[in-house]
Amino acid sequence: MNMEMKVLPTAADIDAAAHRLAGVAVRTPLVNSPALDERLGGRVFLKAETLQRMGAFKFRGAYNKMAQIPQAARAAGVVAFSSGNHAQAVAEAARLLGMPAVIVMPADAPRLKRERTAALGAEVVLYDRDRENREEIGRAIAQKRGATLVSPYDDPAIIAGQGTLGREIVEDLAALGLKPDLVVVQASGGGLAAGTALAIKSAVPSADLYTVEPEGFDDTLRSFRSGHREANTRMSGTICDGLMTPMPGELTFPLLCGLIGKGVTVSDEEVGRAVAFAFRELKLVVEPSGAIGLAAFLERKLDVRSKTAVAILSGGNVDTDLFCRLICA
Repeated sequence: MNMEMKVLPTAADIDAAAHRLAGVAVRTPLVNSPALDERLGGRVFLKAETLQRMGAFKFRGAYNKMAQIPQAARAAGVVAFSSGNHAQAVAEAARLLGMPAVIVMPADAPRLKRERTAALGAEVVLYDRDRENREEIGRAIAQKRGATLVSPYDDPAIIAGQGTLGREIVEDLAALGLKPDLVVVQASGGGLAAGTALAIKSAVPSADLYTVEPEGFDDTLRSFRSGHREANTRMSGTICDGLMTPMPGELTFPLLCGLIGKGVTVSDEEVGRAVAFAFRELKLVVEPSGAIGLAAFLERKLDVRSKTAVAILSGGNVDTDLFCRLICA
């Protein structure tokens, strides 16, 4: 679909998504730790999407998109491509809505994510992320079956659904008499970052937002600097398996540029320390992709002193062996 055929989502779309998701998605808590505040010198809050359905934020966008598919088109089902969390989200939304689902997943995706996707009733098709193009595979299957393709990020309904997370951050801070000064959001295709930024900046224009990415997979940051979408040179090689999208989305990138425009990177070693910190100090199980914002704070890539700062724990679907290695390092 060409860019001119797409309509950028608005804050009103996020409000509509919030009503659509009410009673279906979990309103996850905004966690504050005195120990973390003392360590960093600010009021630090963590949006615990690890407690969302399927253990990740992706359910928000998937359900918002799929609930809007016309009844007559639902029998043909949906097709999605994902390294894991979007896969599980689409499979769960399809189960709730009574629709068949096919999920194209990389063969090296964490086993836990592959198994859970299949357990939800979805048909899993594996591919080699270094040699094959997941979008081409997914589109071919969708065309053959007449199914609806559910993008992991580059869709207005997906972005609006993810934006409900940012809406909740603003509302929950307001209930404490606070406004966000600084928010860091992990960036891959950009659906979460774009939706969260749209919701937060619409309500609190003064909020300062940054993207965070793994070192070596900083396509969003490089795109900010060049002014056009830059691609990653490889599609494997970081423990943040959910943050290896080839480049920012065609639809998400203009939103990211207008609402954020700056970012930081962290190493796998730094992310690993954040996973261990979340487990030991906060008693939370967070996958590497989900802990990357916390890593940016812990490693002081961003200064949160005297600020109300927020990071998103975007998911908790970590491979058991990897998790054990990280918390025991």
